[in-house]
Amino acid sequence: MGKKRRAAILPTNIILLQNVVRRDPESYHEEFTQQYSHYESLRDLYLSNPSDTTNSSEFADLIGFVSAVCGCYPKETANFPDELKMILLENHRVLDVDLREKIIQCLTMLRNKDVITAESLIQTLFPLLTSDGVQVKQMRKQIYSTLISLLKAVNTGGKNQKLNRSTQALLFTLLDRKDSYGLWATKLTRELWRRGVWDDSRTVEIMTQAALHPDVKVAVAGVRFFLGADKEREENFDESSDDEGFDMNELKHKMQVNKKSSKRGKKLEAAVKAMKKKSNSKHSATYLNFSAIHLLRDPQGFAEQLFVTHLSNKNSNKFDLDQKIMFMNLISRLIGTHKLIVLGIYTFFLKYLTPKQRNVTQIMAAAAQASHDLVPPESVQVVVRKIADEFVSDGVAAEVASAGINTIREILARAPLAIDAPLLQDLTAYKGSKSKPVMMAARSLIGLYREVAPEMLLRKDRGKTASMELQSGEKSGLPQYGVENTVTSIPGIELLEKWRQEQGLEQDEERDDDWEVEEGDDASDVEGEWVTVESDKEIDISDSEDEDKPEPKDDDVSDLELSDDEEEQADKEEDESEEPPTKKAKTNPSEMMSSRILTPADFAKLEELRAEAGVSKLMGINENEVDSTTLVGKVKYKQLREERIAHAKEGKEDREKFGSRKGKRDTAHSTTNKEKARKKNFVMMIHKRAVQGKQKLSLRDRQKVLRAHIDKQKKKGH
Repeated sequence: MGKKRRAAILPTNIILLQNVVRRDPESYHEEFTQQYSHYESLRDLYLSNPSDTTNSSEFADLIGFVSAVCGCYPKETANFPDELKMILLENHRVLDVDLREKIIQCLTMLRNKDVITAESLIQTLFPLLTSDGVQVKQMRKQIYSTLISLLKAVNTGGKNQKLNRSTQALLFTLLDRKDSYGLWATKLTRELWRRGVWDDSRTVEIMTQAALHPDVKVAVAGVRFFLGADKEREENFDESSDDEGFDMNELKHKMQVNKKSSKRGKKLEAAVKAMKKKSNSKHSATYLNFSAIHLLRDPQGFAEQLFVTHLSNKNSNKFDLDQKIMFMNLISRLIGTHKLIVLGIYTFFLKYLTPKQRNVTQIMAAAAQASHDLVPPESVQVVVRKIADEFVSDGVAAEVASAGINTIREILARAPLAIDAPLLQDLTAYKGSKSKPVMMAARSLIGLYREVAPEMLLRKDRGKTASMELQSGEKSGLPQYGVENTVTSIPGIELLEKWRQEQGLEQDEERDDDWEVEEGDDASDVEGEWVTVESDKEIDISDSEDEDKPEPKDDDVSDLELSDDEEEQADKEEDESEEPPTKKAKTNPSEMMSSRILTPADFAKLEELRAEAGVSKLMGINENEVDSTTLVGKVKYKQLREERIAHAKEGKEDREKFGSRKGKRDTAHSTTNKEKARKKNFVMMIHKRAVQGKQKLSLRDRQKVLRAHIDKQKKKGH
């Protein structure tokens, strides 16, 4: 194609011109200048009358062309980004929808080309979230997705604290307006938290201000963040790590069931290393150790303001019951996690604790979460008494009584001083109930106080172990109010002690290389930084050296620690042993802590043993959340006929029907003797005993045969 013909075609084909300009900017400088002049003329025309949409499509194409090639001509297009910002900010309410969307896309393209900064783009787009105009809902969604993608991109390699601070300042300003536009601040913050882009205390402070917002939608969005954002982020991390190529639980199951081999052992070892690496990764460690509730700067003040602002004053009328339950749940989570004192919440619970109250189990779960041993017992005791009076009696349904006793047990597990002995003995008397949920709930309450304060139980309910401990003086009575239990051991230290015994190492034996940590090990856990430990639910920590508790089971660890040779040697020694086994004294983990100093190698081995033991819940602090669905217990109702039929058919849709297949085969086959006998001549069969027997039947027998034949025909549908 000749040069003249090419020059004649290019001005009318923006896409073709854009491609050739990016390949050879110098050769097509004249064509670009011509198109840029056309853009400037349309720009001036559009600014004079922004509502005119006559040439909006052509103007949008020219904006896209200049945005794509502006990097080739930086001097000529030096003012182009500022012009786009001015057009968008000053005329976005009257701009054509397609043109407005095109300008936002082009500004994002300029940011990706490093023509403008990310901070400049955010300063331009953020005010549009609170603007009015034509089809603003679509524009806000576009700006929202653009801001999320931009902030994620700039924080991928490392945290861009300067940009994060400036953006968070805009969100604080948006929440200060006290209108419904603050909802966009909560949406942006929650999505960035879910993706792990923002994970600091300043982010939590934004949602703290949102939860205290006077607007209902903004306040509810802030509360939902604290109640569910951490779970959303955990699910997001789990989905992003599904392609790791192994399942830890599946590998452990195979090691326990199948025959052990070196190949499986190596595969399990690689999986354990991968899991350790994952647990020490940035996002996983941040989430597990620092959830949103733990990053609060002033949890006491936040809980008090939530209660005063949204529940205890006249403003609470603007919230419905479900929203009030959300506030109760959050306040109780704050109280239980940080052991706060908000005395007004306990009397507030009283008016909602009735069996006819809708969603009462959620309120009961919140009451249990708000209890701990530092709250004055008389404050919690009124809640226990209210639940006992309303829910636990002979005239209520089984699920109501079980929910009441289970809730009281959850409260007393956190505040054992919140009940007196007569009421406790009345509740434990339900252990003989005919309803299984009520009976199980009462027995669980008995089991709790056998450990905490067996002297409050009746003598027959104390059990043999507790009674002997009381007689010997090992039990010191109820715990004192205001005295918090202290942890006297490192979680999982018994695993390290067991491993040292198997390796034949002495209690105080140390090696010089134990103080040297390999490059691959995380030495920060040894030098005094935050250490990720397991939840108290997974590992039982003894509070007293005098308590005679059974030694933890090592069945789940032995299969992972013993090799084939060691297992065969252990079995051989057990078979050859003729002397009766002597009772070995229980190893107290605190002995190891007091007799020797744990080296970095000990801490590294302890972390490895924890991983091999299958302790998968790595969490720094336990929030003691109560599941409201477990309070009622399992109540079995008599099923209707339709329910029984549906339950019986469940899982049998693709299975063949039961019954004999004799004579019902579809494929070709030979006939049976019975089928052949039917086709024989009657004269040949008249002398048969079966035929002659029919002639000698009595009238009663003939009636039975006829009735059976009729019934059979009816079943067949004839």
